[in-house]
Parts: sequence; C-alpha cells; structure tokens
Amino acid sequence: MSEHEEIDEGFYSRQLYVLGREAMQRMGEANILIAGMRGLGVEVAHNVILSGVKSVTVQDEGQVLWEHLSSQFFLREADLGQNRAECSLPRLASLNPRVQVSAHTGPLHEDMLMQYQVVVLTDSTLEEQKRLGNHCHSHGIRFIVVDTRGLCGQLFCDFGEEFIVLDRDGETPMTAMINYITKGNPGLVSCLDEENHGFQDGHKVSFSEVRGMAELNTMGPQEIKVISGHSFSIGDTSGFTETGHGGVATEVKQPSTITFKPLEEALMDPELLVMTDYGKKARHQTLHLAFQGTDPWLCSVPSGLNASAQLETLDEDVVLLLARTARGDLAPLNAFMGGVAAQEVLKACSGKFKPLIQWLYFDALECLPKDDGSRYDGQIAVFGSKFQERLGKLKYFLVGAGAIGCELLKNFALMGLGAGEGGHITVTDMDSIERSNLNRQFLFRSKDIGKMKSSVAAEAVREMNPSVNITAHQNRLDPESERVYDRSFFRGLDGVVAALDNVEARVHLDKLCVLHQRPMLEGGTLGTKGHTLVVVPHLTESYGQPKADTEGAIPLCTLKNFPHRIEHTLQWARDQFEGWFKHVPENVNLFLRDPGFVERTLGRGEAEALEVLGGVFGALRDGGAQGHRPTCWEDCVHWARCRWESLFSNELRQLLHCFPADQLTTSGLPFWSGTKRCPRPLTFDQKKPHMQYIVAAANLYAHIYGIAGTRDCAAIRVTLRDTPVPAFVPSSRLSDRPITEEDQERGITDDGKARLEQLTEALRSLALEGPDDDSNFHMDYITAASNLRAENYDIPPADRLQSKRIAGRIIPAIATTTAAVAGLMCLELYKLVQGHREVSSYRASFLNLAVDYFVLSYPSSPVNSHATETDRSKATHQGPYDSYRRQRVLFWIEIIILDAQISLLALKGSPPGLVVHSEQVDSSSREQTCRRVTSSLER
Repeated sequence: MSEHEEIDEGFYSRQLYVLGREAMQRMGEANILIAGMRGLGVEVAHNVILSGVKSVTVQDEGQVLWEHLSSQFFLREADLGQNRAECSLPRLASLNPRVQVSAHTGPLHEDMLMQYQVVVLTDSTLEEQKRLGNHCHSHGIRFIVVDTRGLCGQLFCDFGEEFIVLDRDGETPMTAMINYITKGNPGLVSCLDEENHGFQDGHKVSFSEVRGMAELNTMGPQEIKVISGHSFSIGDTSGFTETGHGGVATEVKQPSTITFKPLEEALMDPELLVMTDYGKKARHQTLHLAFQGTDPWLCSVPSGLNASAQLETLDEDVVLLLARTARGDLAPLNAFMGGVAAQEVLKACSGKFKPLIQWLYFDALECLPKDDGSRYDGQIAVFGSKFQERLGKLKYFLVGAGAIGCELLKNFALMGLGAGEGGHITVTDMDSIERSNLNRQFLFRSKDIGKMKSSVAAEAVREMNPSVNITAHQNRLDPESERVYDRSFFRGLDGVVAALDNVEARVHLDKLCVLHQRPMLEGGTLGTKGHTLVVVPHLTESYGQPKADTEGAIPLCTLKNFPHRIEHTLQWARDQFEGWFKHVPENVNLFLRDPGFVERTLGRGEAEALEVLGGVFGALRDGGAQGHRPTCWEDCVHWARCRWESLFSNELRQLLHCFPADQLTTSGLPFWSGTKRCPRPLTFDQKKPHMQYIVAAANLYAHIYGIAGTRDCAAIRVTLRDTPVPAFVPSSRLSDRPITEEDQERGITDDGKARLEQLTEALRSLALEGPDDDSNFHMDYITAASNLRAENYDIPPADRLQSKRIAGRIIPAIATTTAAVAGLMCLELYKLVQGHREVSSYRASFLNLAVDYFVLSYPSSPVNSHATETDRSKATHQGPYDSYRRQRVLFWIEIIILDAQISLLALKGSPPGLVVHSEQVDSSSREQTCRRVTSSLER
C-alpha cells in the first residue's frame, strides 16, 4: 500500500474510519521489525500485519518448546524443536497478503536495524534494550520495548528527538454555530445556545459564512480562550468593518512536536511513568525498578537503584509476587499488552494519535488466589495443574464470533478453556464472513468468505488446540431461540461471554444470565476506545435495561427544510432511499397481496395514510396516467431526472417562495439565521457530479420494476436530451407550504383529506402485478443525494466512505483495541474460575488507546445489596446499570480524569494518560461527583 496504490476499502473499511486515508498511506510506507516470537511477540505482529504496513520482519533465534504453546497461537505441536520465527511466518503472512512478511533467525545487530522505521523488542534483556535503544535514538528509528512477566507487563516508547503528532486524538473537529461576534480587543464570539461548543483554551478555529465581519472568513486559524460553554474570545477585532453575525467556527487541529528520551536516560526519570491504575502508583514505581533486574526470572530491585530513584516506599510484596509469577506466560496479558504495543507501532509510523510518553506498567495481581501462601505458591502463581484441570472442565457459552469473538476464542484455546474431560465451549453467530471482516477477525481468510463465522472460528480453534471441545451454532440470540437456549441449557453452563455489536442483544443475554444466575463477561469497542464489564450474581450489578435514547434524534423540520450538518443531509438521503426503493415496493406488495391493506393503512392516521397510499398509487399507475410506473429504461431515466429537479431545485424554490431570503420573524430578526441556512436551488449540469444521482436513481428504479439498467453515462446523457422537465410554478396553497412541527401536531389539511379520499377510491379499483425489490446502487444513491442536498445548503460534502459510515451507522473498529479488550475480559475470567467473592478483586474498564487513557474501577454492587438471599434470588442481581448511566459513563470518566490531572499539575510536563484507582471510584462517590459537577455547570 504505497502512496501510489489505492487503499483496499473492502478490506480496511472499518479501520479507515479510525485512522483515515492519510495515516494509512504513511503506514503503507513503513518497514517494521518485531523481535521475539513467543506469545507477546506474535500478538504484536498479528495486529501490525492486519493494520496494513508495508513490511514486517519477525526475528527470533529460539526454538519451539512445549511451554510456548500456551500463549503462541501460531505454533503447533508439530513445530516442536524448530525455529519460532520460521514456524510463525506462513500463518502470519496469510493474515494480510498486502503486507510483506519475512523471518530473520540470526541475532540482532545495529546495522540491520537501519532498514526499518520502527523496531519492537519483546523477550529481551535490559542490556540489549539499552544497546539497541541508543542506536535507534541516534539514527531516528522509533523504538519500542514491551515485556510481560506473569501477571505484570511493561511498555516503553522512544520516538526520537522531534516526533511530530499530526492528530492527537483522532476525534472529528468540533464545530459551533455562531450567534454574533463583537468588535473589541479581544473580540467575543457568542454561540447559539443549542449545545456547548466543546472548545478548550489554546484551540484554534477557522471561521466561515460570517456576515458583517467578513474578514474572519478569509483569515487563518485563530487561537481562542474559552469564556463559557457558549462563548469564547479571539484576537483583536476592533479594526474590522462591523459586528459579525452567524457563521460557523470549526476546530483546526494543529501538529505538535514531542521530544523523547533514550531508554537509558528515561530509566531514571520517574515523571515519564504512565500508570494503568492511578491507585497503584507505588506498585508501578516498584515494578519499574523490579523489571530492571538483570535476570528476568529472578526479579528484584538492584542494589542502589531504589536510592537513586528516591521512592518514598518500595512495595516489597509486589517484588515478591512478581518473582513468584515471572515465569508465567499468560495469553490474556499478552493479548492486552500486545494490542497496546501494536497501537504504539501504528502511531510511530503514521503520526496519528498521541504516543505513550514513555513508560507504562500494568498488573493483574488480583487474579492470584486469595490465600496466605504455601509451599506450592510457585505452581499456583502460574495457576498450577489443579487450576488447569478446573479450567478444562468448564462449560462456557460465547455469543458472537466477530472481531472480539475471534480474539476470545484464540485466548480460550491457549488457556485450555473447555479442553478437558466434560468441558465445552458453545459459540453462536448467525452471520456469514464478509471481505471487510478479514481486517480484524483474524481467524478468517479469503477462502472463508461466505461461510458461517461460528463454524469457521470453531475449526480454527480446534487447529490451535485439538483438545478444545467446541460446538458452533448459527442462531440469533432473541426470544425465538429460547427453545434452544432454555433453562436446561443455561443450568449446564459455568458462565457466559458476550461479544456482541448491539445493545439489544446484550440486554437480552443479560436477562437470561440474571434469570439463570450465571456470570457474564461483556466487552465492546469503538475505534480506539473499548470497555469491559464483569457481572457476578449477587456480587455486582448487571448490564440492565436500556431506556429510549432520543438524544441523537434529528427533528423532522430540520431534515425537511433546515439541515445544517452533513449528518442531516445523509439522514434525509437515507429516508429518500428507503421511502422510494424500500417502503414503497413493500407497501405495493402488501396492497397486492392483502385485500385489507387500504383499510388498515387508513387506521394508522390520516397523515401517514396519505403518504403511504400516495406512494402506492404512484408506483402502480404508469407515467401516462399521472403515475410513476415505468415501461422501459428511458422511463426510468426520465423519472430520475424529474426527481432531481423536484428535490434539488423546485422544492427549494417553493421553500424560498414561502420564506424569501430577506424574510424577517415577528421579532424583526432575519428568518434565515443561526442553524437555519438559506438554501440555494441548483441548476442541473451533466458535467458536474449531478449525473451520479441520475445513474443511481434510474438504476434503482429500473431494478424495482424488473427493467435492465446501465452505468453507461454517455448513453444516459443521450436519453436526457429527450427528457421533458416541467417548469417550476410556485404554489401558495397551504398544503404546499413547508412542513413544521406545528403542522405535525395539527394533522393534514382539508386539501389533504380530499386527496386521501381520491387515493382510497382509486386504489380499490386497481389490480396490477407487483414489482420486485432490489437494493443495488443504494450507497451510490444516498451519497449523491446527500451531497446534492449539502450543496443546496452550503454544507461541506462527504465522500462515499464517510457517507457509508454515517448513513450506515457503521462502528469504526481496529484490531489493536479488539485484542486489548479481549485480553482484559479473559483476565476477569481467571477470577471467575477461582470463585473470587470480593468486589475488589474484579475490574470494569474503559480505555482509549489513541491517547493512552486507562480507567479501571470496581464493578458496582447490586442495588439491593443488603437484601436477604431469598429476596436477591427473586429480584436477581439486576441494578441501575441501565442505558442512562451507560450514556453518561464517559461523562464521569472525564470528570475523574480531570480531577486527577489537576492533582498532577505539579509534575513537570503533561501526563499523557492516567487511570483512576478503583477504590476511589465506587458507585456512590461516582454519583456524588456527577451531581456536584453538574450542579456547578448549571450555575
């Protein structure tokens, strides 16, 4: 994927929504070296290869041993005694044929590093890290060290003296609609009160469409200072011609430069330590010293190192626990650390997202058994034979074999879940494999496209670990499948894991787990963001019931007449598509099949009946009878051209006839102001992208009626020459006035009622054959219609990929986050297997790999935590973890992060990420913080 090659949108579609084209083009020029092909190294490698860099070289001098099979998912028993890199190579290469993958089985030396832009060390000594780190720093090579020892992990980044970050967080630039701008020094910008502008001090914004103070529209980005949630100040505006009104302020992201220290120097700088649990500060400072031990298996704090680090307290218990568990090589921890490290690789070669500065430590020592220790601690530390036997006998139900599901199944196979006598994994997923899945769902290959996900995933798991007992289902999880997943099925389970992509399915699965008293692990991702939740009967609250979410609803009058964002035009285009090419054909077929269709439609209300019956009537009557039914391809082109004139010219002319551009409100203010953008009717031009709409609409219409279409634009242009386009005649009838919210409340007019009666009688006399429905060209139509509508209202257009994401409500996704989330979920599984009964043992998590935010907190207790066991059994462990709190979880996370940042202001520099200690984030204090801050914001 060099700069001259097109990005394969079919393969990288979800990742493109996360990284963008420019970042992926830069990644496509990067050569990566990953040293060490044990469990951690292969986790980093598989994520980086899936992402689409130019080349990856995997290096390892070691041979495959039995112990490596517990965490290295691309090694098999037949590989014992052979080189790890060479054995991993064919399976790694099959992940993404667009990436060149090679193996190096010799030692690492400075000269060979010069051909790479990023070097990653795993399973390396401190001496090797210092030597190669110094070389990479002095030659501008990005250098990453990642390591895991038992239940503890370490990550280090050095991207050189001057590393440029082009986009710190990857979020869409914020925009704000302007009310007015004052003349002064500084000038005050007041925004409309619909919502907070979201800007911060130091942000830079550009101005467009400002009236009066037009100079701002042609100036470069202006630095701002926030005054309130609805206002901010800019530079000196006193010399401008007049006060500004209206317009849009748009955030302009600025590149930033970060200076990194080489590893040898960074070892002695405690301010570069980013913790993954803020309450474990002393623990992670101790880990930073313990990892510097010369022998990775005999972890200790080297003599004199503590004195030079000047720690207030050295956590000796952590040193002991690290020493006890260091020989462990656990798949879930490798998955988490490997996902985080791979994301840093992508940052290093793309400049997208703020990198880690510079040390990160993670531990899951709470997974260890709650006992006082014994002579078998060394065995227990790596979960021992008894634990392994228990793990193998478990019966688990995995719902979903998509991206997270694939990563979970890989971890299950490595862990040995369900691989013993009596153990079993049941996985269900109703979807088949598509090409776009291959970028994240790494158990699938091109040859699997069209096959069922669950079956292919189960077969891949058996190949990794032949001992795993697994059955694949293709059932949707809903009330209809409860005859399969009934009381007997759930009573035979030890636990349930949710790897789902929608709230409704999660809620339904949660209800079943509550009903049958089974623990549930749940996780999800959104681009670089991810979360995990563990539900333990009678110990933690459950996922809960969703509430109606109307926050994202767009008012009808905004869609019809007053759009001001590309989301509005895309929703309008989607409604147009569904109305003409989905709902109308469906309604026609119902009319033809069901004699009672007309009467039933009349019972749905006059306004809806008029719309539905009008569409049916027009679709069934041919064009010569004032209907829309085509008889040939030329009729379809004529119809599309007339629809274009109606949607993008005549309807806007009618709107301006009713509300002219100089219209004033009853208060004497301009009607077309603020979010009401004055529309501009278009004039059809075959040389412009206007033809894209004609091609898509005509073909869609032809497919409905079983008429062969064409993409030949030249032929379509010839047909358009003979297309009669009726001239626009403004109407003053009340029924032709633009729709408002008041109109919706009043219902239809007398004219509309008369029209409804005519349609009812006409349809009762019709008897024609119904059309065939087809969904070809749907994204072409939606993109073209949306961008034409955006042109009407001077809204920046969106390309096809962006339109597909917004209109299709596609969730951005990337393999690195998926791996990290699955790893955290499986760490919680360790705790469930051991039967931990203290809330403090478990963790709910939120992470954002783009900016190295990690929030780990105790799960909330059930609401009725003081009820009797009988009462709890009746009420179950369902708590208030409903959609209201889910929608606001990011709010209190940001509040807590802000609070922690304030406490860290004394530190030199800005911490790149921080995590709140779970003991400080219990449910009650969380709610109190939200109430206190919300009250302050309201004041």
